[in-house]
Amino acid sequence: MSDPTSVPSFTEDRVLDGRVKLRQSAAGYRAGLDAALLASACDAGDGDRVIEAGCGVGAALLAAATRRPGARFAGLERDPAAAALARENAALNGLADRVEVVEGDVAAGFRALALPVFDAMMSNPPFFDDPKTLRAPAPEKTGAWMADAGLSAWTAFALKAVREGGTITLIHRADRLADILALLAPKAGSFRIRPIQPFADAPAKRVLVRAVKTGKAPLVLLPALVMHERGGGKHSDQAEAILRGEAALAW
Repeated sequence: MSDPTSVPSFTEDRVLDGRVKLRQSAAGYRAGLDAALLASACDAGDGDRVIEAGCGVGAALLAAATRRPGARFAGLERDPAAAALARENAALNGLADRVEVVEGDVAAGFRALALPVFDAMMSNPPFFDDPKTLRAPAPEKTGAWMADAGLSAWTAFALKAVREGGTITLIHRADRLADILALLAPKAGSFRIRPIQPFADAPAKRVLVRAVKTGKAPLVLLPALVMHERGGGKHSDQAEAILRGEAALAW
């Protein structure tokens, strides 16, 4: 097993109030709030199997596994270097017995993995699928920001990855909410949506969307999570508790 900490281009960080160690590239895409919020929204029960599409180095995957010790997790990642680092991170945190990392591309579809369907799927899909809408990021970050096959490939993967009655949880840009609902609606329902606002008086920039495959319950718009208070640089009390792992984003 290689030791990325011996290479200056890698850092070792701690998330979930220090409970999870995370080795990640210093120059490439680095996990942030979206991964932490996605992990906090995972409500898998004991014995459930959960897959994360596009797990990167394992930030959300490992935080969710730490929060939900009775569940088993699989991460799908197309970048071999990131997948290898995710496996090392799982071992580093003593989670290799409950967390596996599979190399593969969402665009190839779930069936290409030859895996049994899961109880839940979670993902932070790339935020852009039109290169003209994004000023080119550093080459090592492009894969995390650009969905080559479009958002439709990610929702199609999600719908195939879970059993009937299974849950799909996504975090994405708030301005793509209508697209997410339209893409999932043919085979999923019981939508529950939580806006993520930077301030109480500012529009949401992110949304967490939870759907149930074959669900029929009415859509529910939940109270927003407000990340900051005006006049201060710190997180709100609720956001801080969630990021530290002291609270979850309940559905």
